Amino acid sequence: MLVLLSPLAALAEDVVEVPAEDPGDGYSPDEAQAEETLRFTGYFDVGFVKATGNGSSFLPNDHRVPLDYGSDAFAPAVNSRGEVASTNTDGRFTNGFLPRSVGIGSTPSFLINTASADVRFQPRHVPLFLFARLQLMPRFNATGDQTRVELQQAFGRLSPLKNHELAIFLGRFDSVFGIEYLENEANLRTGITPSLIARYTTGQGLGAKAFYRLQLPSIWSAVSFNVAATNNGTRIEALVPIDASLTGNFVGSARVGYELNLQYVQVKLGVSGLYGPRNDQRVVTARQRAVAGDFRLNAFGLSLAGELLYLIDERGTQQGKFTGQTVGELASGFEVLGGWGRVAYTLPWKSEAFTGTTLYGRYDRRHGRFEGFPDLQTDRFTVGARVDLFDMLALKVELLINRELAGAPNVQNDVFTSSAVFTW
Repeated sequence: MLVLLSPLAALAEDVVEVPAEDPGDGYSPDEAQAEETLRFTGYFDVGFVKATGNGSSFLPNDHRVPLDYGSDAFAPAVNSRGEVASTNTDGRFTNGFLPRSVGIGSTPSFLINTASADVRFQPRHVPLFLFARLQLMPRFNATGDQTRVELQQAFGRLSPLKNHELAIFLGRFDSVFGIEYLENEANLRTGITPSLIARYTTGQGLGAKAFYRLQLPSIWSAVSFNVAATNNGTRIEALVPIDASLTGNFVGSARVGYELNLQYVQVKLGVSGLYGPRNDQRVVTARQRAVAGDFRLNAFGLSLAGELLYLIDERGTQQGKFTGQTVGELASGFEVLGGWGRVAYTLPWKSEAFTGTTLYGRYDRRHGRFEGFPDLQTDRFTVGARVDLFDMLALKVELLINRELAGAPNVQNDVFTSSAVFTW
């Protein structure tokens, strides 16, 4: 049931799977689910947005080169995809480390953020599950409307052991790193926008992954293991290619989690790691590595969650970052330390129409440095509210207050955004 507790409950489970009705980390369908061999579901997300300044993080008189090394272009996010109001540079040079944009600048606008359709197939009496998600994103650019269609996920899952929570995946799927990937989709996310470090941890991967959870009922606990080998690692597609490996080697990522499940209190802790070649250039010896820690606490309607990340990119080839099939920007050395913390409270009342109300706040901080360039420090305060109606409609409003702390001039890049997510 998609009440306000649903997105919080999704965070409370180490879900390795997109289908929202999966009961937990592994796959153990109940009898009713086993009878449903083919299902079509989805959602669409309609937003209204107003960004300050010119809708980007770039000042008109800032002529540093490259411009995106000295500004956080991801800060003025407007939707759950992390897309921003604008990346318009007025012709100034950037090195390609940019988010996708909805192209509205500072103009208030309604948007169809995402129209998403899922198909899932569960054969009777066979431990296989097939899932595909197709998404449509109508967008605007300088020359007119530009619509993208993306096969965001497509995988098969094998659950070979009947009495153990073991699942093996092959295809294109969510990251296993950290916890924020659990809220990638607008209908699962408590709020609207992702954190300042989501660009490094929430990308889909193409490859193989496995999940196992060991229950410890005598101490009301469980231990879980997520591992993956993918072309790209865990970054979003705007930063690195996903659909092919440029080095011929895979990137390994993993998370080990512990959970304590009491009657009224849940505590979950996790440690993640990543290692492998950068997939934005063709040199195998240029590596990326990352570590992260995460926590979650749910008790009496109160939810606390947070994540801390440290990541290093080794320098790639002089011309290494690929745009399509063309050698493009430099694959510079890079280092980032960042994290986020969120508090949310679900009000203790509901009715047939109002199925949940949640108030929340989040603090993000990011300290990034490209090799040979000054450090860039930014942070963000996010406050918002979510109301769910009839288990099918989530109404959200959110305010983002972005700040440049060091390494960049102050710029007006705050955002008011709202979202109506219809789930079917």
